Amino acid sequence: MKELPNPTFALSPLSLPRGLLHRPAVYFQGTSQPKAPQAERGALLVSWAKHQDEVRQVQRLRHDVFAKEMGARLNTPLAGHDIDLFDNYCEHLLVRDEATREVVGTYRLLTPAQAKRVGSTYSDLEFDLTRLRSLRERMVELGRSCVHPDYRHGGVIMALWGALAEFMVRNKLDTMIGCASIPMLHNGVISGDVAASIWQQLKTTHMAPIEHHVRPRLPLPVEQLDSSLVVEPPALIKGYLRLGAKILGAPAWDPDFNTADLPMMMRINDLPPRYRKHFLGK
Repeated sequence: MKELPNPTFALSPLSLPRGLLHRPAVYFQGTSQPKAPQAERGALLVSWAKHQDEVRQVQRLRHDVFAKEMGARLNTPLAGHDIDLFDNYCEHLLVRDEATREVVGTYRLLTPAQAKRVGSTYSDLEFDLTRLRSLRERMVELGRSCVHPDYRHGGVIMALWGALAEFMVRNKLDTMIGCASIPMLHNGVISGDVAASIWQQLKTTHMAPIEHHVRPRLPLPVEQLDSSLVVEPPALIKGYLRLGAKILGAPAWDPDFNTADLPMMMRINDLPPRYRKHFLGK
């Protein structure tokens, strides 16, 4: 098993420098051998990918969810895996089923140091983030979140969010951004009406201050769509909003993933007290 440099690694011929963030070692009870930090939550184990084979497991899960389930058209160098150029620079958070050891949930994180090395965030490809430049030094990008269909009961996402919150506080980072996807497929028809309707609802209640607004590079043509549908946002977006997240602007259209993507931002200081106590213990 090839162990990857920690916390960043090269899955391609690129020679990447080490990142600036370090994780403390955690030890098995009764031994002196370190293991990757992880927290057990019932039957779920949360950890950071440390070996290349763990990242490949994550990429296979992403391919199953995005390509097989959602119909995304992925340009990937390895069949059956969702791989893009940002993977080489990201930290990969994963959740396993304790009994089967199967990876059932994942997020990837692009830290400020690694965003500088790769030259941008993934969100920069979809949005003009000029107004966020003052936040970048302490801003992490979250992306490629997905959960195995048999585990979509909330426990996996809560486990991931707990690890994310701990990571942010430990590394003195305070802002998370990302693209929250809304599927374009509705009642068997590919349409942007659902996304337009969700945008119409949320822009009146959950918009960030104007100084943090961003613009989509390929806007979803919301003015040409039916934005009057009575629909609820996807569960993940509703979860973000409960955590105090804000919408940064109108949705972008991602034709490869068959989604409309809402730019969102969460800040540690905006966590409601109940979630601050749950995730941070204070």
